[in-house]
Amino acid sequence: MMHEFLTANRAELIARCRTKVAQRAPPGVLEKELEHGVTIFLEQLIKTLQVEQTSDPIRSRKVSGPSGGGKPALSEISESAALHGKELLQHGFTVEEVVHDYGDLCQSITDLAFERGVLIDIDEFRTLNRCLDNAIANAVTEFGYQRDSVVAGLQADALNERLGFFAHELRNLLCTATLALSIIKEGNVGLSGATGGVLDRALVGLANLIDRSLADVRMAAGAPVQNQLFSLADFIAEIKLSASLEAKVKNCILTVSHVDPLLAVDADRDLLLSAAGNLLQNAFKFSHPLSEVSLNAYAVGDRILIDVEDRCGGLPPGAETMFLPFTQMGADTSGLGLGLSISRRSVEANDGTLSVRNVPGSGCVFTIDLPRHSLPVVAAVSTV
Repeated sequence: MMHEFLTANRAELIARCRTKVAQRAPPGVLEKELEHGVTIFLEQLIKTLQVEQTSDPIRSRKVSGPSGGGKPALSEISESAALHGKELLQHGFTVEEVVHDYGDLCQSITDLAFERGVLIDIDEFRTLNRCLDNAIANAVTEFGYQRDSVVAGLQADALNERLGFFAHELRNLLCTATLALSIIKEGNVGLSGATGGVLDRALVGLANLIDRSLADVRMAAGAPVQNQLFSLADFIAEIKLSASLEAKVKNCILTVSHVDPLLAVDADRDLLLSAAGNLLQNAFKFSHPLSEVSLNAYAVGDRILIDVEDRCGGLPPGAETMFLPFTQMGADTSGLGLGLSISRRSVEANDGTLSVRNVPGSGCVFTIDLPRHSLPVVAAVSTV
């Protein structure tokens, strides 16, 4: 009887399966792969074969499930196999390894039977195949369902982050436009002046943001980076205009260093404006009233560095998480907690890095680090 052979050689069969699993299992998960796999399946196979030797062999279907596939049916094998498929996904296995798990036992049984000169009855071999078929089908089905659920969750998270990105940028640009308009309405400046230029750029930025978002919908990847060579001095001057409005509203003092007119950046200007703007907005948000926020841009070797230094008092414990999406640190929890995440991704899209340095008791310095470029002398003179 096959069930007697399996019972007598249970330890040997499990050992052979462990050896096969160990050849492909990630470190430390061998026992987890076998927990609802080979060990339980072998017991269920033995139980099925034993029941089939009784006067009511059809009861074995409650253990093994029906033959011939078709509509799934509840059985002991189907339940444990589904758990096995779920666990294999959680431990980093592939769907091929799910199938291999049960194939290992089938091969071990046939190899050992041949070595011991044991003949397996045709009907018993059919029972083995039925049990394997149902176990594999249920394990693979559950594996696929769980994998699809994980993928759907990741896609939902990615979509939420992209929507948050859009909302955050939209809010920033609308805020800039509103501030500029309110100052113009006071009657102290005109539409043709610098503040009017800030309003114009904010409205253009809104149009660009919408255009980019529409392009992002049409493409699986994000909007392509639109590199151009531009003056670092002009770039900082543009940031200074809009940041001055924010400084006035937040009751802070903005200082901006002189920038070498020959320095240039080869990057996506809009993305870089977004990154620097978010850093300054963050600096004004957390700095103490009447304190100074500094914007400095300079070159060191083959790199261009843009520093934004605030007076927040220093970084709290756990500050390493500040660049994660939807992270808010500090008493002011207005906004979505996306600014630093957006800034880092925008800088990295331009082959740069964004880092932060703590100044205990004073504040912190965020640094945008980009490849250094130079303007032609004629172009540099024309910007002065």
